[in-house]
Amino acid sequence: MNVTFITSAPFFRRLPAYRWGADVYGHPDTITGPLILGGIVKKAGHDVEAYEELNGSFDYDRLIRRTDVLCLYTMTSNAPRAYEIADRFKREGHARIIIGGLHASALPEEALQHADQVMIGEGENSILDCVEGRNTDKIVHAKPVCNLDEVPFPDYSILKTPCEAADVLTSRGCPFRCSFCTTTRMFHPYRQRSIDSVIAEIRHYKEMGFEYMNFQDDNFTANKERAKEICKRMVDEGLVFKQTFFFGRTDIANYPDLLDALAAAHCTRILIGIESLNQDALNDINKHQTIDDIERAGKACRDHGIELIASIVLGIDEDGIDDLKRSTDFAKSIDAYQLQPAVLTPFPGTPVYDRFKKEGRMILDGSEHQVSDWEAFDMMNATFQPKKMSPWGLQSAFCTMARRFYTRRSAIHIGVLYGSEYGWRRWGLALMAQWGTIATQLAGVIGKGSTYWRVKHAPWMFENDPENVAVRAKRPTLLGKMKDTAIEVSKDLQPETMRENIQRTSKRVEHDLWVARRRRETQRKEAQRPDPYANVPKRSMPSENSLIPLKILGVTEVALPILLVGHLIRKHAE
Repeated sequence: MNVTFITSAPFFRRLPAYRWGADVYGHPDTITGPLILGGIVKKAGHDVEAYEELNGSFDYDRLIRRTDVLCLYTMTSNAPRAYEIADRFKREGHARIIIGGLHASALPEEALQHADQVMIGEGENSILDCVEGRNTDKIVHAKPVCNLDEVPFPDYSILKTPCEAADVLTSRGCPFRCSFCTTTRMFHPYRQRSIDSVIAEIRHYKEMGFEYMNFQDDNFTANKERAKEICKRMVDEGLVFKQTFFFGRTDIANYPDLLDALAAAHCTRILIGIESLNQDALNDINKHQTIDDIERAGKACRDHGIELIASIVLGIDEDGIDDLKRSTDFAKSIDAYQLQPAVLTPFPGTPVYDRFKKEGRMILDGSEHQVSDWEAFDMMNATFQPKKMSPWGLQSAFCTMARRFYTRRSAIHIGVLYGSEYGWRRWGLALMAQWGTIATQLAGVIGKGSTYWRVKHAPWMFENDPENVAVRAKRPTLLGKMKDTAIEVSKDLQPETMRENIQRTSKRVEHDLWVARRRRETQRKEAQRPDPYANVPKRSMPSENSLIPLKILGVTEVALPILLVGHLIRKHAE
């Protein structure tokens, strides 16, 4: 029997530009769940192939002809694409369709409209019965794995798309319960593998020739002694990779011996959920950390040579625009290698989704509107009504935060700290931030009916509601806008406000004068400097043709976002 596993990707993430951007972030890896399940099916004697759309394109016509059973892994943002693939296989081929993953586990009835079977939860104990037809239930409630040491290693031999980094999962679940996280719903309770089992898998990848590795646990350092022992054995047994990435928490700063062990094992890139520098916001999402914890973690990582990826959540009810700016400035102050701003996204099955649904705060919701809305649930889009800013204000804050952090000047700074490779990566991220901002703004203006357009034109339900009662506000009328404008003008005419404006203007003028003086002085020095090309023959001077690549790059920076927006609008219209 020919069995195919596909992890789909939303339209935007299948674009070549986004795949290039993913390379800028790091080394491409793959989701291990389908490789584990595919390995189980292959061991039973079936012909198995696995594909990851995010990492490359492949021939769907060939797969439709050969596939007897199609298994699709869904997260919320890739669910519409998974449904599209399933419908095409049903229409043009003969395959049975099995859909699983986080989104299907949260909304099985929706997934069942596009599949023969939907699997809820961890699939290791149920996948073979479903593939071979012994279990014919429409909705399969898979039993969780009790002993993780019994789970086979991911089988990379079935993977047909590029992959440069091996993923190791030493535990499942998380001992914490952040209200926006999907982990505890599908991977509960928290379980750990034995250290011997983990080391055996790491050795297997080392022998395969992988140079990079990721610990994909939601919190690799949850058990400090266990993490330290794994690192120690990696060093002692010669299982150190060029670089290993892992997820951690701010409490890592309290364990300098653990930080030493991580650095020795080349576990030198960590993603920490800073989330916010507003303590009320941290309490609102059950984060169980303080501002002091965050500051100490940033310093500890820098002191031990561990590259910090600072994850910040935008749109928490207690957060305002000033809090977001403060979080960005903090990430810059600790020399964070990357900033990962993430718009708070109410994924189905999470407490925050249930609360926002109850309060009527969802702007985009595939369960009530069009299924394609789920593509916007990628932590880069405003999908709900925030409390302290408008939906479009939240969307714009995401773009502004990325552009504020990823500057070309910061690329030079990071290149000096971590090496030229990382400087070039940072420069690429700066370009992406610039293009993304332009594309988002254009889509919000001209992409009528698109996700960005709907977010931009969504009424802000809290603007006329000082008590924060969850009642949807009516769209502002022209008279209302004129009244609001008059109020703002009257505020500007207050003596204190006028004094502040005058002081601010005078400072700006002083700065502009200083810049002008520096510019004139520089021009004067340049004029006095001897021309190095004065005695060089004419043919040796830089020709106009030599500047063409730079001109092309400049035009590309402007044209690419416009072409991308046009493509998105055309795709939406189809």
